[in-house]
Amino acid sequence: MKTIRTVLWIAVAVMAGVLGWLTMEMTRSSKDIAEGPFGVPFQLVAQTGEPITEKAFQDKPTALFFGFTHCPEVCPTTLFELNGWLHQVDPDGTKLKAYFVTVDPERDPPDILNRYITNVSDRVVGISGPADKVGEMVKGFRVYARKVPVDEKQPDGDYTMDHTASVFLLNHGGRFAGTISYGENPETALKKLENLVKG
Repeated sequence: MKTIRTVLWIAVAVMAGVLGWLTMEMTRSSKDIAEGPFGVPFQLVAQTGEPITEKAFQDKPTALFFGFTHCPEVCPTTLFELNGWLHQVDPDGTKLKAYFVTVDPERDPPDILNRYITNVSDRVVGISGPADKVGEMVKGFRVYARKVPVDEKQPDGDYTMDHTASVFLLNHGGRFAGTISYGENPETALKKLENLVKG
């Protein structure tokens, strides 16, 4: 009986330690989002072929979207709407920056991304690069992205991508400031971008 009681107390102590560690990690994670630049350092390639790093998100307020060029609806709609909002909120393009990061770098090298984006927007910059480096960046920015076969019987055939559909808003310094959801009321989206510019 005494042995069982001792084992139970040890188990309780271990559980308390684990819960304490989880609480500390969650608190630290929330604090990092609130106080430091959102995401992780990265070295990728802009649609023009020039190198780009996380510093690009830190000198001005930024709208950041993750998508892919084979996307049937969400990505082209978001790109079109975001372009319109940018021209309304910041007509001169001097106060607000915007980026489209591919979650499908295998099919979206910089030149493909460049053609795709410039057909819709002159204000959004595409970001691509090696698949492993893009994957690290996507994960580091807490974005969900998963390859889904079009035909489950042919897992190595054509595929689409499930991914986070929100636009991330980063304030000056690259800190997380909120999101614009897919399908959000346009007036609300515009207000969020106006507030982002005002700081």
